[in-house]
Amino acid sequence: MNDHQLLRYSRHLLLPQIDVEGQQRLLDARVLIVGLGGLGSAAALYLAASGVGALMLADFDRVELSNLQRQIIHNDARIGETKAASAAQSIAALNPGCQVEVFEQRLDDNALAQQVSQVDVVLDCTDRFSSRYAINRACVAHSTPLVSGAAIAFSGQLAVFDLRQPDAPCYACLYGDNGDDEATSCAESGVAAPMVGVIGSWQALEALKLISGAGSAASGLSLFDGLSGQWRQMAASRDAQCPVCRSR
Repeated sequence: MNDHQLLRYSRHLLLPQIDVEGQQRLLDARVLIVGLGGLGSAAALYLAASGVGALMLADFDRVELSNLQRQIIHNDARIGETKAASAAQSIAALNPGCQVEVFEQRLDDNALAQQVSQVDVVLDCTDRFSSRYAINRACVAHSTPLVSGAAIAFSGQLAVFDLRQPDAPCYACLYGDNGDDEATSCAESGVAAPMVGVIGSWQALEALKLISGAGSAASGLSLFDGLSGQWRQMAASRDAQCPVCRSR
C-alpha cells in the first residue's frame, strides 16, 4: 500500500481483525455484484469505500423515478441509464481507486459462470428467484462464496454460503431450485426504503469478512423484522438430496 492508501484505509488498519494484511486482501479482491437496485446500491458503495480492488457490476435494468426512493447509488440525472452504468459513476466519484467493470446485459449461464470463476465473492442482490437459482448454480460449480440478501415490505433476510467449505449448504438447500419470480417483486408488494440499506450493508460486511479474514461468516439464515426491530437466526445445513450441490 502507498501513503495515500494507508491514510484512506487507516480506520481499517486500526482494527486488529483487518490490519494491513486484511486490507491488502481487500485491495487485491474482485467481487461480482448482481443487481444494482436497493440491495446492490448499499453493498456496492460500502465495498468500494472499503477498498475492494475491483467490482464487477451486472444489471440490465434502467433507472426509473420509482427506484430513487431506495436505490441510493442512482439519482434523477441518470433516469434512463442502465443501473450498472449509473452505479459505476457513483463508485468512481466515491473511490477512483476501485476498478469497475460493467455488464449492461442479462448474463446467461455461460457468461455468469465465466464471471463467477474469476472473482473471490459473489453478492446476489437480485429480486427474482430465477436469477438467484442461476447465480447459486454458478457459485456451486466454482466453489465461490455467495452472499445472498433479500428485502420486501418491512422484512429482510441474509444468508452466507461459503462454498469453499465442503459441508456448506447452498441456496437451493434452503429454497429448492424453482419458484415464483413475482412473489418477491417490490413493485407488487412495496418495500420500506431503509430495509434494503440494512440488508445491503450487511451483505457488504459479510463480503468484507470473507475476503479479509476478519471474524467468521454469518451462519444459517438471518431474518430481520423491521417493524419490531427483532432479529431471528435459523440453522441451515446441507441437503444431501439437493439437486444442485449433492454431487459436490
